[in-house]
Formats: sequence, C-alpha cells, structure tokens
Amino acid sequence: MEEHGKSRVAVVSGGGTGIGRAIAHALAADGYEVFVLGRRRAVLDEAAQAINDALGAERAHALCADLRQPEWVAEVARQITNGAGTVDVLVNNAGGNFAAHPQNGLEGVRDDWRTNFEGNVLPAVLLTHALLPRLRRPGGRIVTIGSIAAFRGPATYGGSKAALHPWSAELAVALAPEGIAVNVVAPGYVTETEFYGDRMGQELHEDRCRRAPAGRGADPSEIAALVRYLAGRDAGFVTGQILQANGGALLGRG
Repeated sequence: MEEHGKSRVAVVSGGGTGIGRAIAHALAADGYEVFVLGRRRAVLDEAAQAINDALGAERAHALCADLRQPEWVAEVARQITNGAGTVDVLVNNAGGNFAAHPQNGLEGVRDDWRTNFEGNVLPAVLLTHALLPRLRRPGGRIVTIGSIAAFRGPATYGGSKAALHPWSAELAVALAPEGIAVNVVAPGYVTETEFYGDRMGQELHEDRCRRAPAGRGADPSEIAALVRYLAGRDAGFVTGQILQANGGALLGRG
C-alpha cells in the first residue's frame, strides 16, 4: 500500500511469533517502520531479521520488554517515541493462555486468574496508555487481538480476553473525536502459533478444525490481513468493533 509510506510507524506487541509476527511482516511490507515487542530477545531478533531479509529493507526493529511492568513499558515507549516521534498503528497482540504453578486451595485459584489477567490485559492497557500521547491525530489506529475464548472458552483465559472488549469500546468512544479508530480482532483457531504449546498434536488440530464450518484453522497471515485493513486509511469509519475471524465457529448473528 503505497499510501502508507516508509515514514509511518507501527508497534506490534507479541510480535516475535505466530499472529504477531505475521502482522509485523504485513505492516512492514506496506512500508511501515515496525517495532516488534516481546520478552524473548533471541526470538524478537530472529523475527525482525527474517522480516528485513524477506523485504530487503531494514523496517523491523526488535525491542525487548516485559509489558506487564509499568517501568518496562515506560522505557520501551520512550525508545519508540524518541526514534519515531508519532506512532500511526498500535497492535496489542501480547498474551496467551497462562497456567499458574499448581497449588491447592484459594491461592491456586487466585494465581490462575491473576496470571491470565496480568498476561493478557495489562500489556495492552499499559502500552496503549504509554503511547497514547504520541498516536497520530487524526488517523491513528489501535487494534487489540482478542479471542473467540471471550465468548466460548476457559474462564480464566476467556475472562481476561473479554475484559479487553469494554476497555476497547471505552477507548473508541473517547478517541473517535480525535480521529483515532479502536477495534478488536477476535480469532478462532489459528495454526502455526505457540498457543497450545506441547499439547498440539494431530488429534487436537482436527478437533479444532471440526469446530469451524470452514473445516480448518486460520493461517496467521489471514489474521494479519484483517489487521492490515483496519490499519489503513479506508478503515477510519470502523471503530468500536469486535471483528470475528473464526471460520464460522461463532456465527455473528445479532
């Protein structure tokens, strides 16, 4: 998309693997300078290098940070804005289905909820608020990656993803007068990610595919394509929405 130009800046959290990496690649291919954020330095460096090698240009930049921690978020936001000035697109993708260390009693229950909330909600909220003063006005975009689990999934993970919905809606209302669009993309089963870890095998893969009328999982590039649209100029009137991308596993009928 030539309209974006190389001067435009995107930030993708959780950008080292899976959906986040595909999003970072797609935005870099559109000409954005992309800051790829995450906790694993080696993974981030490899992802940024692979994107740059594929495009033949230095457009992806790795920044390592624990986005659950305010001091880390403040520092990484400072690095981004010092180098880039204005941020055009923020993609909140960092997160996962976090299992606490097994414990008995109420402490175990607390830890299950806390780890999922801290891992899925805090990175999006903290990073957004840190970068909000530098988002382009008008024309800025905030896209948060949710999940079908917010509607149909494990309570701890699904609950943390569901919390992103009212937060995003509140942001959309507040920022619409400034020309900033805020949306959630909620994928269903996506292949080639780390989400299921060692649990993913042929049987689980086939089960997840059967749940969608499409009969398959999404490729990360398909989720990236939806984010790419929302990041573009033509999507400025789309805001405050939860866009489902699940192959019909959850039908969007009101």
